[in-house]
Amino acid sequence: MTEKLIDVPRRPLAGILALLALAAVIMLTALADGAMRPLPASAPAAEFSAERALRHLERFATRPRPIGSPASAQARDYLAGRLRAAGLDVRVQRAVGANPSTGLASFGLVHNIVATRHGADPTGTVLVAAHYDSAAMGPGASDDGAAVAAMLETVRALGDERLRNDLVFLLTDGEEDGVLGARAFVREHPLGRAGGVLLNWEARGVSGPSLMFETSRGNARLVETFAGAVPEPAGDSMMVELYRLLPNNTDFTPLTGAGFAGMNFAYIEESSRYHTADDSLAYLDRGSLQHHGANMLGLARALGAADLTSLASDHDVTYFRVFGVMVTYPNGLVWPLAGLGMAAVLGLAAVARRRRLASVPRIVAGAVSAVVPLVLAAVLAQALWEVLVAVRPAYDGMGGLLHRPGAFRAAVAVLAGMAVLGWYAALRRKVGPAALAVGGLVWPALLGVVCARVAPGASFMFTLPALACALGALAALLPRRGPSRVPAPPSRRRLAGVVPVLRVGAVTVGAVVAAALLPALAGVAFDGMGLALGGVSALALALFGLTGLPLVELCLPALAGTPHTGTPRAHRAATLGGPLLAGALVVGLVAGGVMVDVPDAEHPGRTHLAYVTNADTGAAAWVSADLDPPAWTRRYVSGRDTRTLPPGYARGALWTGPAPAVTADGPRVQVLSRAGGTYRMRVTAGRGARSVTLRVERPITRATAQVKGTPPATVRVSGTRANTWPGEVRFRGLPPSGAVITLRVQGTGGFRVTAISETDGLDAVPGYVPGPPSLVAATREDGGLVAVTRTYRF
Repeated sequence: MTEKLIDVPRRPLAGILALLALAAVIMLTALADGAMRPLPASAPAAEFSAERALRHLERFATRPRPIGSPASAQARDYLAGRLRAAGLDVRVQRAVGANPSTGLASFGLVHNIVATRHGADPTGTVLVAAHYDSAAMGPGASDDGAAVAAMLETVRALGDERLRNDLVFLLTDGEEDGVLGARAFVREHPLGRAGGVLLNWEARGVSGPSLMFETSRGNARLVETFAGAVPEPAGDSMMVELYRLLPNNTDFTPLTGAGFAGMNFAYIEESSRYHTADDSLAYLDRGSLQHHGANMLGLARALGAADLTSLASDHDVTYFRVFGVMVTYPNGLVWPLAGLGMAAVLGLAAVARRRRLASVPRIVAGAVSAVVPLVLAAVLAQALWEVLVAVRPAYDGMGGLLHRPGAFRAAVAVLAGMAVLGWYAALRRKVGPAALAVGGLVWPALLGVVCARVAPGASFMFTLPALACALGALAALLPRRGPSRVPAPPSRRRLAGVVPVLRVGAVTVGAVVAAALLPALAGVAFDGMGLALGGVSALALALFGLTGLPLVELCLPALAGTPHTGTPRAHRAATLGGPLLAGALVVGLVAGGVMVDVPDAEHPGRTHLAYVTNADTGAAAWVSADLDPPAWTRRYVSGRDTRTLPPGYARGALWTGPAPAVTADGPRVQVLSRAGGTYRMRVTAGRGARSVTLRVERPITRATAQVKGTPPATVRVSGTRANTWPGEVRFRGLPPSGAVITLRVQGTGGFRVTAISETDGLDAVPGYVPGPPSLVAATREDGGLVAVTRTYRF
């Protein structure tokens, strides 16, 4: 008996053409999901123009503007002035923002800009939010300057247009240090507790389409509005489900926690430049800015005119974009579709058994064994990352977000393909191609069912490929007439020649859905998570490989026939030669990628360097957390001795080197009162310092901070910090007058507190020479800082 799912013997050309068709689908999907074409300043006044928005960026986003910095104050003055000039009611909220995390309490003096465009007959508030601060390492042209500039251009484009609802443009401060501005807005500002519809804008790269990657729960009407209001909607509900499971947060998190329903947007490509000096105007994709702004303007108009009370919903929807078209359906269909996908795969198994293409035991063996290529693909991709870090330790500091990852991504794809094809070739003779093809479809169908239970919005990514592939294979198994001694008429003979082509076409059409979804998922995972989590992309690609096994079979003429008639030599060639060839290709890709991805001015590497001086002893040191410091950094650090560092300063393995002492005020801590384990103290950072960190020798359970003229902010802290003293308090943007900080600590007896004042930049250190253009500061929070410490005993 034959065991091929498509009865088209020895026609590799058909399989090759089918696979080329799937490759074309993958390419078309990628092309359809790009950013928009930027519009010039001459665009109609009512439209959004990236060039007009760029003029604002040139005024406030050319240098870093972390919370409390002079550049932040200058940006705030410019932005508030432009919004006032546009006729909006502008207020600046001054408050202490607070954010807890494991073992850490983060505070900051924030200045939120709240600009209101009053509506004619409001049914609620539309809150358009972005943060105007940047990371200390770069000017933040994308994160989040592009969204802020888009706000100004959106306000201009709206002009005197009469809208029903209030539009509130919230420009938060201190987002990079723990969404401090948004938390202060929610805690203290009346609008922060009023509720309404939120549109939040972010970036985790410098290019790519503006993706709607997160929503509040009950998003059905919001997604409907989004799909109808913006010119090129992008994003999908799988991103929503994944982001809900991750610990990451943006301003969206506290604002929706306060009762806003909303949508969160970001572009994420070229994320190697995220939070670095290269997040600049030079690398900002104008099309991404256009996409951000066009979406913002379209939604501001639609929601500004809507009855916001009608947008409430009690359910989510599944949404995704394919070939440039946004597809949505209610989550009430998730379970029926997941069940239908599984039923189609089981139906295919039944038909295959009935046609004597595969027995039940073999189908079960195919399904059970198919976990091997999935796991193997993920493991090999993670192993590849470990190899890359071993070859080039600097990659570790980039978190897998590399400048030129193309060759390495291709290597991951080859590894995934090798895992699938190696498994297929190894078991084809024993289990049979039909059993393996049917068994392979069990996994996307099963994942669709699992997601229907735990993450409904992600179920489509697996259910629809399984359903389409199973239906295509069922269509390929057309009823066949039994043998006849009567010669068939010419018309029937012509039809008999067409049927094999139709069968290949049916399976190909079924696989198109998988080609449109699963490789795109791998691409998004690469952009968002990088090669450090390349196993996620490899898993998606391996799933895609399982859906294409019937077409792969057509490309193996040397193995044509049943598992028992294929020649042993051909079997060995497929089993051993394929992996060897793939392995050689992977080695070539990795070697080529390493040779190409050499740091230069356009694609700089990263390095961590800080200066720390102990005001108690006068000792000073250079410090680097690089695994293998580059030549420039090794001018300052030479060994691993951290014994000279202040108590509680060292975190993880550090390189150190002697440094000249500088004259600095340093931080001051004055205990105002003590009651049991609660200490109330005044903390100042010293002249020129922007922030202060307190490292505490005992765990902290509660912390309160207050600046003159603001209400106190309190957080509860659980757990302890790793690789340093158990408790830590940070205050960013500390004013010269300081802050009153109250700590509740665990345990009894004396303990030490090391206060660290932080000043941006290293130019004031004698003998410091800036790094070459091929290096930028790493994203570690204490890099590029002058740290002055004092240790106190309580």
